[in-house]
Amino acid sequence: MAGERDGETLKRRGLMLVLSSPSGAGKTTISRALLQEDHNLVMSVSATTRPPRPGEIEGKDYFFVEPVDFNLMINRGELLEHAKVFNHYYGTPKGPVDAALAEGRDVLFDIDWQGTQQLAHKARADLVSVFILPPSTAALEQRLKTRAQDSAEVIASRMSKAAEEISHWSEYDYVVVNDDLERCLAEVKAILTAERVRRTRRIGLIDFVSGLRQGY
Repeated sequence: MAGERDGETLKRRGLMLVLSSPSGAGKTTISRALLQEDHNLVMSVSATTRPPRPGEIEGKDYFFVEPVDFNLMINRGELLEHAKVFNHYYGTPKGPVDAALAEGRDVLFDIDWQGTQQLAHKARADLVSVFILPPSTAALEQRLKTRAQDSAEVIASRMSKAAEEISHWSEYDYVVVNDDLERCLAEVKAILTAERVRRTRRIGLIDFVSGLRQGY
């Protein structure tokens, strides 16, 4: 009977887990590992005004919308955060995230410091932010070169941008250094585990404790 009462009473509101880092610090790799291992964690799906690329699926990769509709979403307060990147707009629709949190599911965000600031302004109580640092500037540059995805010009641009991104590290709840991928992943998982049992996320906890004090 007590076990049934626990399950009914101590439900949990989901949280928004933000991972930010300069390009090449391992954020994408860690995000994929978390999503693969944790079935209660879902990836936030952004809306964008750019056209779909081959193989991209509506509602899975992005919500593809027209610029006028995106502006309407902004005006109606339907986006948790948004930004303009390379002449296209990207933003996080509020509705799907709110629905997931209410069901006790956690939502993973792969956004930069500007998007994180917007989330903090609109939903600070639900936010858990983690900044991932590289072990050194040289290591970051080497990782970008090893990926062999970008030209030397693009790598130089990413390295230049990295210093600005790293300067916002102190705005995050947690900071981890990705000098070892497995250890860094374990630290992020530990953060997620601890935040899931934070007192303020436990729905019905006041009534549950009151019942215990009354001998129920």
